[in-house]
This record gives sequence, structure tokens and C-alpha cells, in this order.
Amino acid sequence: MTERPRPKRNPQVALSVFDFLDYRAYLRAYYDANKRTRAGFSFRTFSKRAGLRSPNFFKLVMDGDRNLGAETVPKFADALGLSASEREFFTDLVAFEQAENQTEKTRSFERIASSRRFRTARRIDGLLLTYLSHWYHPAIRELAASNNFREEPKWIAKQLRPPITAAQAAQSLELLQSLGLLQRELNGRLVQREPTLTTEHEVTAMGAASFHRQMLARASESIDDIPAQLRDLAALTVCVSAKTAAKVKERIHQFREAITELCDAESEGTVVYQLNVQWFPLSRGEETENS
Repeated sequence: MTERPRPKRNPQVALSVFDFLDYRAYLRAYYDANKRTRAGFSFRTFSKRAGLRSPNFFKLVMDGDRNLGAETVPKFADALGLSASEREFFTDLVAFEQAENQTEKTRSFERIASSRRFRTARRIDGLLLTYLSHWYHPAIRELAASNNFREEPKWIAKQLRPPITAAQAAQSLELLQSLGLLQRELNGRLVQREPTLTTEHEVTAMGAASFHRQMLARASESIDDIPAQLRDLAALTVCVSAKTAAKVKERIHQFREAITELCDAESEGTVVYQLNVQWFPLSRGEETENS
């Protein structure tokens, strides 16, 4: 059996798959770049080069109407002229985009983030996901605002509930500074800073999901670990209409805004607290059937 020769990369198209987190966006960029620089390039010529029966399959995948499968991923990689490392990365991008659940999605992103070339190209994505994926990073950032804060990993580690290791605290301080969430003043003290962090929606959504899961776990542990006078846990189960449910959600938003304003006015904070508010359906109704 004769192996089909891999197409040579077009030197005029300066496009790296490592710059992308969405493989369909990469395909669109690849198509646009080649359409501009290569005479006769089309969906049909790509499909022929990839050994695909459908001349329009590339467009269907690019537009999100079809997915790539185990057999078509290597065919696309061949037609794209990807190197071994690029093929592996492209395969992970496909797995990330087409993951059927959050566990698979997170596992795929971990493989993507382990790529040195991706970390170089998309550094903020990996850093922000790390920040949201560990509950103690936001806690340490807030702890830095307290008057009695000490920039000592061992001290920081012992202040948290539950305690973390000094090594984790040291890594957290480095991460927070890398993201610009903490900055050092001229007097040498670390202080909070409000940077503008822009990243892919998929990354922030995945990181936020991980953050909420971990904080819910902390709330559960607080039932046994924290004295009742230092916490407030309550539950309410009600039956309401979709209209009232939306009103409750808006009231919760207003409540969070009010609490944020109250806490932001604090100038002598000493203890880091966590507030979790949940409002979700426990039964199916017209407004949840298609969710």
C-alpha cells in the first residue's frame, strides 16, 4: 500500500495552529489565508487532497455543521501539512471542542496547556485557568488586602482553611503577580490590583465551573470545620413560575452587588470570607425542558 505524500506547507501562509484554542477558527484562518495566496485553492481541492469523498466536508466542519471523527482527524492533519507536534496539538483541539462533558473538556485542555508552544502563544489563557482552578488563589489575593498580611508562604499557608502547603502559597504569589492581580509598590509591599484580563470564553467558562465546584466543596466542609457563629448556611425550597424565578435571580444579583459595595468600602479587613449563592431548579417545567 502506497502512503499518500503529505502536502508541503505553503511558505507564504504564516499560520500556526498553536495560536488557536478553537480548531474551527484555525480551519477558517487556514482557508482564508490559502484562498488569498494560492491560485485554485478551494474546499474541493482540500477535500481531494485529504482523500475525502464529500467535496464540501471541509466547509461543513469549519462552519460547525459537522464534527471530525477518529478517521477524519488524521486526514485533515495530512492535508493541512502539520508536523508531528502540530498534529498532536490539532487532535487535542478537536477533542477539546467536541468533548461531551466537562471532565473530558478539562482533560483535553490540560493536554493543550502542557504544550510549551501554546503556553508561549497563549500565556494568559493557561495562567487564568490555573487561577480559577484552585480555590486558594482568589483567597490569597484577598488575604493580601488585610492589614496584617505577611508575604511569607508558611504564614499564608497556615492562615487558609483548610491549610495549604508553603510551596502552594509561594506558587500562588508568583501566579498572582504574573496575572497582575498583585503588584509590588515602591516600598516593597504587595497590594491588590485590578487588571484587564481578556481570554477565550471557553477558558473562562471552564475555569469558572471549576472555581464554583471547589467553593461549593469548601462550603460543605465548613458545616463540620467552622463554628456555627462564624458561618451562615441556609436553604429554601419553593415552587414558583418562570417569571418569579427570573425576578428572584435579579434580586440575588442586586444582593451580591450590595454585598460587594459594602465589602469594597472596608479598609481594615482581617479575615477572608467566601459567599456562595445558588438558585437552580429541582424539577422540570416548561422553562427547563429544552435546557
